[in-house]
Amino acid sequence: MNTKSALWIIGGLAVAAGIGAQFFRPDARADHANGAALYDENCASCHGADLEGAPDWQNRNPDGTMKPPPHDDSGHTWHHTDSQLFLYTKLGGAGAMASVGMTDFNSAMPAFEGVLSDAEIREILAFIKSTWSEDIRKSQAEMTRLNLE
Repeated sequence: MNTKSALWIIGGLAVAAGIGAQFFRPDARADHANGAALYDENCASCHGADLEGAPDWQNRNPDGTMKPPPHDDSGHTWHHTDSQLFLYTKLGGAGAMASVGMTDFNSAMPAFEGVLSDAEIREILAFIKSTWSEDIRKSQAEMTRLNLE
C-alpha cells in the first residue's frame, strides 16, 4: 500500500471511529496570525518559512523517509482531507500510519500531540490553507467533503 492510499484510510477510519467531521475542520474563527506564528515556531524549520518545503522534496532521504513537502500550491498537502492533515500533524507520520495498522511505516514527520493543542493544530492548518489559491482551496474542500460524508 502506498502512502497516499494509507492516508485516505486514516481519514476514513477516524470518521468511522466516531471522532466526527467537525473535529477536523479548521475553525472559521481560527486566528491566522496565531496560526502563522505557530507555523513559524513548529513547522518552518522543516517545511520552510515560505511553505516551500525542503529542497528536492520529492526524493527520499537516505533512511527512506520522505523530505518535508511544500505546503503551498506546488506541494501535495492540499491533496489530503482535513482529517488526514490533522491526524498526520497530531500523531506524526508513524503514529498516523500505526493507527491504521501500518506499524512499520518510516516517517520523519514528528508527532505534535502534547506539544500543540488540537486548536493550535487547527490554527496552523487554517493558516496553511489560507495561503492556497482559490482553486486549490475549493479542490481540497471538495475532497474533504466527499471523504467525510
